[in-house]
Amino acid sequence: MKGERCAGPKCTLLKRNYPPGVHGPKGKKRSTEYGQQLREKQKAKRIYGIFERQFRNYYDKAIRQTGDTGQIMQQLLQTRLDNVIYQVGLGKSRGQARQMITHGLFLVNGKKVTIPSYQLKTKDEITIKPERTKAKNFADLEKQINEEKIPAWLHFDMKTKTTKILNKPTGSELDLSFNPRLIVEFYSK
Repeated sequence: MKGERCAGPKCTLLKRNYPPGVHGPKGKKRSTEYGQQLREKQKAKRIYGIFERQFRNYYDKAIRQTGDTGQIMQQLLQTRLDNVIYQVGLGKSRGQARQMITHGLFLVNGKKVTIPSYQLKTKDEITIKPERTKAKNFADLEKQINEEKIPAWLHFDMKTKTTKILNKPTGSELDLSFNPRLIVEFYSK
């Protein structure tokens, strides 16, 4: 190999499971409670693609309502127009769904809506604009939309290309990719 140097502990070819330098062998710092709460909040913000002020407003709305604040905040995030378009499968990502909404491709209860954060209510109907149904984005809707992946609180009718909000999502139907309890603890300080 490289002579006597590789026979000892300073061999450059050995892989160590810690970073180089004086502080290396100590390992990683443990995350604090605050750090874990902050990480969960940042994760949720990235998932839904929203900024801090808007996220804080969702928390403020949730705290004013009676019930579990974390669950109410998740319901508010799940019933955003851009998220519903993504959940149904009309958009490949929340970002694409957001762009399609701002371009005016959808009608909510017969009215054009160009606000991705539009808050949907029970029994709202989302339709694709009639002149846009032949667009490239909606050409292969049968292949694009997987009926098994649509949440139980949403209904998509393939014939009329209409999405209907049946009810608010409940505990088991909510997105479990982040912990809302940690977010509520973060903001309640």
